[in-house]
Amino acid sequence: MKEITYEYYLSSDMRDRLRVKAVRERKIIRGFMVQYEAKINDNWHPVIRYDTSHGFAHRDILHANGAVEKQILWFPSYNIAFTYAIQDLKSLWALYRRSFEEEVRK
Repeated sequence: MKEITYEYYLSSDMRDRLRVKAVRERKIIRGFMVQYEAKINDNWHPVIRYDTSHGFAHRDILHANGAVEKQILWFPSYNIAFTYAIQDLKSLWALYRRSFEEEVRK
């Protein structure tokens, strides 16, 4: 098995990043974590996390007050869920950031 780990900055000011970890056996993803993090008020905050930590693929929406909202991903394989997670966060990170910033302001 091979472990994949990397960080990818989503914004030019480097205040938004994607953290990726996955375990792969040949071409099959055996487990993963893909997390969007935003730097707000000089602190990094996890905002959205996709992972398989409970034995199934799911998305955690991490709220500013510490609450976590779990949503099951109904994909037929971890490969598809992993690809979806990366694509979702790369395309919608700005929306997720705005929502989190609104929660921080409350």
